[in-house]
Amino acid sequence: MKKTIVSLAAVASVSAVTATAVSADEIKVKKGDTLWGIAQNNGVSVNDIKDENGLNSNLIFPNQVLSINEGENGQAQAQTSSSVHTVQSGDTLYSIGQANNVSVQELKAWNNLNSNLIYPGEKLTLDGAAVAEQSTSEKSSSNEEAKAEQTSSQPAEDGVVKTLNMEATAYTAFCEGCSGTTSTGIDLRANPDQKVIAVDPNVIPLGSEVYVEGYGKAIAGDIGGAIKGNRIDVFMADRSDALDFGRKSVEVKVYE
Repeated sequence: MKKTIVSLAAVASVSAVTATAVSADEIKVKKGDTLWGIAQNNGVSVNDIKDENGLNSNLIFPNQVLSINEGENGQAQAQTSSSVHTVQSGDTLYSIGQANNVSVQELKAWNNLNSNLIYPGEKLTLDGAAVAEQSTSEKSSSNEEAKAEQTSSQPAEDGVVKTLNMEATAYTAFCEGCSGTTSTGIDLRANPDQKVIAVDPNVIPLGSEVYVEGYGKAIAGDIGGAIKGNRIDVFMADRSDALDFGRKSVEVKVYE
């Protein structure tokens, strides 16, 4: 995403957005929910929800009840039952996994992915049974390798792959010349509450879930020309908050 202001702050990870189901076609908004997150979890677009509920903006409130129109093909329910997911703009392996009750590691294994980078239009298998079966010897070998890799790359039970000490600055999408859309397709202007950080993909893979000291949980969903090596840029909707954040050293935990 094009950024014209001076970067300033720390990173965080995007908390998975959840919502309480009231009925088959209604969602009760919880604190921290955004239209983007609800749309992702239900297989519909933000505009679909706004049109269905007569909303003029992306502002929603806790305990507000929203109607979710599944459409002619029942798209909302298919989101969690279909064995194939077509990647949409803004999707990450983490958000797809959360919506379909599978792990990032499983998605990568089932789809032969070597990184967390995915692209709109790409089709991902969501069911291991749909993947061609390996021979008995291949399965045994793969399982042993997976166990060895898990032991060496996951030092903690909470899924943290690595912990880094990084220099953090902050940026905003609400500035002259800013597009408002990250390199992975997240519309920050439409979702100002989204927790996103810009990273060097060689250090933190795009799409990774992270926890940034002083910022919280976020998604590595953007890049920047000045973001190289052990440096991150955290998104803040308010320009003054980004400026106040300054430049600081933070601890960043990267999850699988």
